[in-house]
Amino acid sequence: MLLIHDLVEIDAGDIFLYDTSVSHTNTEAELSAAKRIFGLLPSEQADELILIWKEFETGETAESEFARAMDRFEPLLQNKSNNGGTWKEFNIPYEKVIEKKSIINEGSQVLWNYAKNLIDNSVEEGILQKGHDTI
Repeated sequence: MLLIHDLVEIDAGDIFLYDTSVSHTNTEAELSAAKRIFGLLPSEQADELILIWKEFETGETAESEFARAMDRFEPLLQNKSNNGGTWKEFNIPYEKVIEKKSIINEGSQVLWNYAKNLIDNSVEEGILQKGHDTI
């Protein structure tokens, strides 16, 4: 499910999670990309992959909630491992990270507890700041 989601984002254009100048509801462009990409396959396979993509987007199943949690968790690990990465580059505050990453809790409370700990430790380490403006 994550791979299918990412393939579509690659084609449609992945929007930076913290970007405030563009809409994050890119669903129509992504649906067009999904139909184009998966349309190269036999129709039965294409239909199945589009359904899986839609399942991720709606987040209404346990599997899609967990996949969405992992989708938000992975960039957190990147920022943690590269000394703040895009958090520092774009002055992303702690509060915005918490807001955008809290979806992890919908997919896994255990994973959210771990993610929240990483975020809090990032403040203690000075790679994430509290309370300033974002991009």
